[in-house]
Amino acid sequence: MNYYKESEVNTMTLKAYKYRFYPNKKQEILINKTIGCCRFVFNHYLSKKIDLYKSEKKSLTYNQCANELKNLKKEHDWLKEIDSISLQQSLKDLDVAYQNFFKRVKKDSDKLGYPKFKSKRDNKQSYRSQMVNNNIYIIENRIKLPKLGLVKFVNSKSFIGQIKNVTVSKSSTNKYYVSVLVEQEIEQLPENDNVMGFDLGIKDFLITSDGVIGNNPKILYQYEHKLTKLQRQLAHKKIGSIRYKKQSLKIAKLHEKIRNIRIDFLHKLSTEIIKENQLIFSEDLNVKGMVQNHKLAKAISNVSWSEFVRMIKYKSKWYGRTYHKVDRYFASSQTCNICGYRNSDTKNLGLREWICLECGTHHNRDKNASINILNQGLKDLGILA
Repeated sequence: MNYYKESEVNTMTLKAYKYRFYPNKKQEILINKTIGCCRFVFNHYLSKKIDLYKSEKKSLTYNQCANELKNLKKEHDWLKEIDSISLQQSLKDLDVAYQNFFKRVKKDSDKLGYPKFKSKRDNKQSYRSQMVNNNIYIIENRIKLPKLGLVKFVNSKSFIGQIKNVTVSKSSTNKYYVSVLVEQEIEQLPENDNVMGFDLGIKDFLITSDGVIGNNPKILYQYEHKLTKLQRQLAHKKIGSIRYKKQSLKIAKLHEKIRNIRIDFLHKLSTEIIKENQLIFSEDLNVKGMVQNHKLAKAISNVSWSEFVRMIKYKSKWYGRTYHKVDRYFASSQTCNICGYRNSDTKNLGLREWICLECGTHHNRDKNASINILNQGLKDLGILA
């Protein structure tokens, strides 16, 4: 069966490989110095952009900032000690952030705020460097990075392709990672005739149109008692003291563990769905709106629907699958998938099962929704009349 495809699949794509790596003390100092310098340059030119916009309603371009960077290096000699490309990448990031700001201004968006200044207290501490004249390469369990030289890393997954850039990051638990962006050809999965619609939930993470239930691991709740205990202990420590920092590190490590378990679960489930199905459909959920309900916000944030859908989307592009979102206003839970009768009582989220008043079919709320999502998705693609 030849299914509808939105466009021809481009097998050449950019894929990132993230590795844990172990710099020595000297390299650690240089990494932290590079992160600090990139943060300084970003904040320096962001301040200049904001002042110029407030006074003259104009902005500095990337080229103007890059040319002026030479003078800034003369004023601050320590900027010359690090990888110069990383400073240019910081300016590119600022340029993208500021262009997004102007797009919001043109749209008269409610969120008109300027890009945020970077802080050394941010959870994300990183810098990016570009591949130039083979300045980045891998030799067995070592990776060569600009200025740092060869650094030991866990070469957990090999790749074949052209390295485009690397991002060096430091986590809140003082671990170092390198993310290598590679342009490579991804082997397409063999086509099949399987189609699937799925509905996302809280009690059960995922329910497919075939009736398969993906259980919600409820990872945060498994460690909630331990996390609460650690946070209470932190409250009794003096802010800024050595014991305070040690306790903060314990909390950060537990949060990191929770995040890693969650991401591992999402990756395994999304990969399984991509391998088994040619056409995949889900509902376009308004997650931002749903978390406004304070009774459900914690549970919704814990299941990470948006991240799961993002994984399904990019993996579909990689492996030649078709993923389509059904309109969020489609009444998937209220409509009988047999006769089309609409039951407004199902607006009550507590109603998990119901009987159709027209055809008498007994429905499980979530399975019925996933079947409706599948049928509507096939109609959207012109496969089902």
